[in-house]
Amino acid sequence: MTAFLDTNVLIRHLTGDPPEPATRATAFLSTADELLLPDLILAETIYVLESFYEVPIEDVAQMVRSILAFPPIRTLDPALLLRSLEIYETHRIDYAEAYLIASAERAGVADVASFDRSIDRVATITRIEP
Repeated sequence: MTAFLDTNVLIRHLTGDPPEPATRATAFLSTADELLLPDLILAETIYVLESFYEVPIEDVAQMVRSILAFPPIRTLDPALLLRSLEIYETHRIDYAEAYLIASAERAGVADVASFDRSIDRVATITRIEP
């Protein structure tokens, strides 16, 4: 079976909360053949882990790496997601900004237009403030 994977399945599996849906999510993941994981769903998973569950960045990064390494998981660009995760964890910036920076690097674009000064922590790009 091939299916798109939603955030709530990942969150239930990773947190065990609430227990009954978490058990079902884990069972589903263990029998899946191919699960398509859009970038947006991965970003939402990171956001929920950080905000609602207050999981530290290092633990979020470890959880996401385990998701990406799970054999049935398919993404459009795993290398981009891993680089985004590296930036997120190393520079301690929001995942959305980390994804933006990784996308700029991948596209060979040296400049990112943003008011977010946390982007300045990453030396591979230059932030341009409008």
